[in-house]
Amino acid sequence: MTHATTSPQEVPQKRVPFRVQVHHIECCNCSHGCNCQFSGMTDNGPCELIFGFEVIEGKYGSVSLDGVRFVVGAKYPGPIHEGSGDVVLFVDEKADPAQVDAVAAIVTGQAGGMPWEALAGTVGSFEGPIRKPIEMTVNGNRSGFRIPGIVEMRQTPIKDVVSGDEKEIHIVYPKGGFLWNDGSICTTSVMRIQQGKVAFEHPGRYSAYAVTNWTNQQ
Repeated sequence: MTHATTSPQEVPQKRVPFRVQVHHIECCNCSHGCNCQFSGMTDNGPCELIFGFEVIEGKYGSVSLDGVRFVVGAKYPGPIHEGSGDVVLFVDEKADPAQVDAVAAIVTGQAGGMPWEALAGTVGSFEGPIRKPIEMTVNGNRSGFRIPGIVEMRQTPIKDVVSGDEKEIHIVYPKGGFLWNDGSICTTSVMRIQQGKVAFEHPGRYSAYAVTNWTNQQ
């Protein structure tokens, strides 16, 4: 287990080529739709988020990342772009040391590539990678993940207030988005984390599921 005490942007970047496709499961304390998607500003003060990922396929150099799971929790005093965020990274204990190092290099921005290279500049403190058992269900907007005793997040579809029917809602960036291009929008039945500076609980707020690609190559 490694605990970083400095901001990841202070560490010299390593440019090992990587290309991965991931299941992206996210939630935050914003209201449904996440105001940050439109104005760039939070609608409930601080930005408190949990993102879960499972690699569909990909490599970091010669290291295969297929099937690797990891979770990022973060707590910012305001919108992410204003910085000073406290961030924690968990990597599934089933990942081998080379995979853990690869995930850490990507998420801290050391390997370059969007969105992590840009996000690295917003981090005030970083803890991890912490190896823990990560349970994850990938099932569209019924996805979720759990780290026993630390993190729990479950998605559920938004329902029409009149009919009770489930709504299918997407936010789409035709020219490409920052985190993903097409997000299936839902809500959370459970959302909580308790790890050092990153501790909060916000059920019934914004959530989204997407498949997205990361790379530091053209």
